[in-house]
Amino acid sequence: MSLLKPSIKTPFHIDFEWWKQNERDWHIFLRSLLCAEHQEAFVNIEEDEMIDWIDPETAEVKPVDGIQHALMSHCALQPEFSSDRTAVVEAVFRIFLINGNIPMSAEDIAKRLNRSADTILKTISGPRVYRGLRPYQSNVPVVEETTE
Repeated sequence: MSLLKPSIKTPFHIDFEWWKQNERDWHIFLRSLLCAEHQEAFVNIEEDEMIDWIDPETAEVKPVDGIQHALMSHCALQPEFSSDRTAVVEAVFRIFLINGNIPMSAEDIAKRLNRSADTILKTISGPRVYRGLRPYQSNVPVVEETTE
């Protein structure tokens, strides 16, 4: 993790690895966000059960967490999933679920929530991590060309 202080342009995301390491009941929390249809559908599904998902852009089959996938591909898109009265941390978390956890800056989030970018940044960039909201860091290795 970088030691640089995030700005309103720093991209953030939900770090699901942080969730797995720090929140024992993360699956229970995600289940609580499912719509009624998916709560019923997942009643007999194990917490960490993976499903096959086909990437619409690459057609690659990838194993994904079933609950997480249902939440992000269906439940989060329902109109009642988030409102203007939703608390800041919860609203930011839900924005990432709605957009498929694509990294966004506090500036981008502020536009979607009609709230202050500075308030959002102060809330999600402090020493305490809320809901796994952390700065996004691309882990793409740099490949150096060699000449022979």
